[in-house]
Amino acid sequence: MEATQGRSVNRLLVTGSTGMLGSALVAELAKDPASPQVLPYGRDRLDLRYPDGVRQVILRERPDVVVNCAGWTAVDDAEAHEVDALAVNGNGVRALALACEDLGARLFHISTDYVFDGTAGGPYAEYHPVAPVNAYGRTKLAGERAVLEVLPERGYVVRTAWLYGASGRNFVQTMIALERTRDTVEVVDDQFGQPTWTGDLAAQLVRLTRADSPPGVYHATSSGQATWYDLAREVFMLLGADPGRVRRTGSAAFLRPAARPAYSVLGHDRWAAAGMSPMRHWREALHAAWPSMVGGHA
Repeated sequence: MEATQGRSVNRLLVTGSTGMLGSALVAELAKDPASPQVLPYGRDRLDLRYPDGVRQVILRERPDVVVNCAGWTAVDDAEAHEVDALAVNGNGVRALALACEDLGARLFHISTDYVFDGTAGGPYAEYHPVAPVNAYGRTKLAGERAVLEVLPERGYVVRTAWLYGASGRNFVQTMIALERTRDTVEVVDDQFGQPTWTGDLAAQLVRLTRADSPPGVYHATSSGQATWYDLAREVFMLLGADPGRVRRTGSAAFLRPAARPAYSVLGHDRWAAAGMSPMRHWREALHAAWPSMVGGHA
């Protein structure tokens, strides 16, 4: 299933354009000569901590679509600096939404599985009640609410999880490095989620901006589910290493400041409303991403 109706996009502004997802989105847009004019803004040019600056950029550039890939993503640091994280993930996003409201622009805001508590018995639907268990999740939820309250007709919340890509620090890159430096690695096998490649997410975001899609919440993660242990074994296998070198352990072995949801598998039913298919299985995506993931480790 793919969208049969579309919307024209003339000017698309990407915040956080130098980050792991933002850079993948800019690269995806560059593949298509029919893409809109892309306005990439990294944190050095648009910092969500400064609402007046955010407003000035949006009103000056006059995009018809904004994709917000910026945010405070240091989950553990947010426990001790929740006010600072909220300034970016909550108040900054509200400033972005208000500027889009004045301009009549649509806003696509990237959020997280961490708005859920991790106790569900099956994949979380887009409408499932939220209950974050850490400061990061609370600040991201504040951003979600700002988008949906300020832009009920033009606001899109796109939740994702377990992101990896060729740039930036992420679990897959860490496992590639550890395979070369350790005989064995211990990886938790009691947290369930959906490893998601930034390349697939970027392509899905581009399709969503062009689809005649209703506003609201969408879950943009790979299909299927895995534990971190499952993902690590797949990485070792793709490296030609013995997956048996990955040893399973529990979350209690890696105590961290912020609690993690034990189960954060997301359901994808809402894509049907946009006339789109959910993203492919996480293992298929990892195999497709692999050449770009190992390029920097040759």
